[in-house]
Amino acid sequence: MPSAASQVKHPYVTKRRGVCGGRPVIAGTRIPVWGIAGWSRKGYSAERIQREVYPSLGLAEIYDALSYYHDHKEEIDRQVEENSLSPREARRRQAQWRQSHSS
Repeated sequence: MPSAASQVKHPYVTKRRGVCGGRPVIAGTRIPVWGIAGWSRKGYSAERIQREVYPSLGLAEIYDALSYYHDHKEEIDRQVEENSLSPREARRRQAQWRQSHSS
């Protein structure tokens, strides 16, 4: 029998083959739910995510992504981890970017 969480409708979240590997995204975008969940896990509120990270999204879309995240926590946490850089790799890329953009 399906869990109650799997029966909840998320009108702003969709999964489509060929879009972000079939992972859940905000409908009409390529913004993955794991991206929004990742910012939330770092302590960002929905309002801050909208203001500083995804200003093109409405709060309803962000809250729906967070609701989807909590309904599918194990799946989305795995996606966040799969798409996260180690601190060492983040520093390496930052240094590489600085070097390529210095005058």
